[in-house]
Amino acid sequence: MINKHLQSFYGFAKQKIVPSLDYSQTIYEDVLNSTVAPEANWLDIGCGHHLLPPWRFEQEKQLFKKARHVVGIDSDFPSLLKHRNIVQRVNGTADRLPFEENYFDVATANMVVEHLDAPQIQFAEINRILKPNGIFIFHTVNETGYFARLRKLVPGNLVKRLTRLLDGRTADDVFAVHYRANREETISRLARETNFAVERIKFISSDAVFSLVPPLAVVELMWLKLLMRRSLQHLRTNIIVILRKNG
Repeated sequence: MINKHLQSFYGFAKQKIVPSLDYSQTIYEDVLNSTVAPEANWLDIGCGHHLLPPWRFEQEKQLFKKARHVVGIDSDFPSLLKHRNIVQRVNGTADRLPFEENYFDVATANMVVEHLDAPQIQFAEINRILKPNGIFIFHTVNETGYFARLRKLVPGNLVKRLTRLLDGRTADDVFAVHYRANREETISRLARETNFAVERIKFISSDAVFSLVPPLAVVELMWLKLLMRRSLQHLRTNIIVILRKNG
């Protein structure tokens, strides 16, 4: 009941302060719908429990139906067992993808790249399994954004507690972050080194991190409104990137 009241207050405040603000996962869903071609062979890397948020289950199902063949890969076996929309799931990592060269038309990664510990190796592997002109689409944390800067200040033993409080995720669903491919210049360099061309790097904001803490939510919403200015886009919380494999 308390959460419902807090969510209601946040929705009211958001509408009054920054009504144009979209949830980052909604933006990512729109990018996938407009970019993934029908009949594509699709690999979702770090597929976890789901591609889209749980309340978008039916929309996720319809999105996957566009593809000819969908495969999900994740290093966390319990997460794979919970996925309800991808039938073919593989327990593995992006360091050594167990797929043949030039097979997939598209690879995706939703809030995964921030966890990569050796992105040059992992980007090269993703490039290997993509067809010429295939695309790699990923949604991740922006290292220069205010959320990543604040997270670096939080002691490790508090991260899981705060994630549970603010994001509703359990401790076993929180993984180490490295931010080794989370800056525009780093992504561009990695793309050059691994035979990708950068098609798009889009800086986006998302709903307030402190949406359930009314005083902080209002302050954060005012800050998010300020970040709508293009000159401040590098301080936004998230990025969506589209890389294309050179033919």
